[in-house]
Amino acid sequence: MEYRHLGGSGLRVPVLSFGTGTFGGTNEFFQTWGQSDVAEATRLVDICLEAGLNLFDSADIYSDGAAESILGKAVAGRRDQVLISTKGTFRAGDGINDVGSSRHHLIRAVEGSLKRLGTDYIDLYQLHGFDASTPVEETLSTLDGLVKAGKIRYLGVSNFSGWHLMKSFAVSDRYGWSRYVANQTYYSLIGRDYEHELMPLGLDQKVGAVVWSPLGWGRLTGKVGRNKPLPETSRLKSDLSNSKGPQVDNEYLYKVTDALEALSAETGKSVPQIALNWLLQRPTVSTVIVGARNEEQLRQNLGAVGWNLTKEQVARLDEASVLPAPYPYWHQHFFTERNPKAV
Repeated sequence: MEYRHLGGSGLRVPVLSFGTGTFGGTNEFFQTWGQSDVAEATRLVDICLEAGLNLFDSADIYSDGAAESILGKAVAGRRDQVLISTKGTFRAGDGINDVGSSRHHLIRAVEGSLKRLGTDYIDLYQLHGFDASTPVEETLSTLDGLVKAGKIRYLGVSNFSGWHLMKSFAVSDRYGWSRYVANQTYYSLIGRDYEHELMPLGLDQKVGAVVWSPLGWGRLTGKVGRNKPLPETSRLKSDLSNSKGPQVDNEYLYKVTDALEALSAETGKSVPQIALNWLLQRPTVSTVIVGARNEEQLRQNLGAVGWNLTKEQVARLDEASVLPAPYPYWHQHFFTERNPKAV
């Protein structure tokens, strides 16, 4: 397993991390992801640790907290061997204040996660989304206090816009508060929006990408392609998942899967392994979150490391997956002499 620094921090993380969205499956949405119980989750954690993958990602809303509880039981007795990341901000109850990044909710959310995880500290705590109704100063002072109290070690965000991050950095720097070092972001061969603004921001501000849904919401598993019907167990079969997931034009998708299938035949690697390996060669990427319903899927994903696509193979995937950039990014590409971080 390869390890990289998490953004500009001193913490090193494995290039693949394990997402626990498949743990629990206690509601309609997460049942389409997976339903691992404690026994199966423990086995998956065992396999991860054997491979050197020691970072496990969760969130308080995954299966209404069940994912955190199952993860806590699966790592019990070996907390010192693992890194745990989790997230808060989204609605986690029926109360008027059971949502957002207010001091009230964040403290309750962190305490709840600590209890479910069975630990007294969280290695990486990320805001699951931006709360425009709470002053940034309130959010960051609260998070800084939790870091100083030893309950959180590193801070990150997820699903933020570039201006959300830069406003936060301005406030953190003004008051000397802990900075975000991670951005848990959607990024895949069929979802390259991250590259327009958030990647250059990550390079400039030393924010490491923690990539979620690297297989494009299940579209790059090798089971989807030109003239291939969706498998019955695919989350893309669910109207609920489809309405919440990234939308992708079919012809564009098939252009990418055609390229992946050609490289699979050429390299002997599977389609998902190639899609994951492409991501691992992108700037700012610290770790890519992989999920698995079972041991077979996990071992398949772990095969994405220990080798690399050639520059020519990467270029073929780049060409197959590129889309026109929105303004002002297409214009900035004409000025890379003085703006080299425009990718």
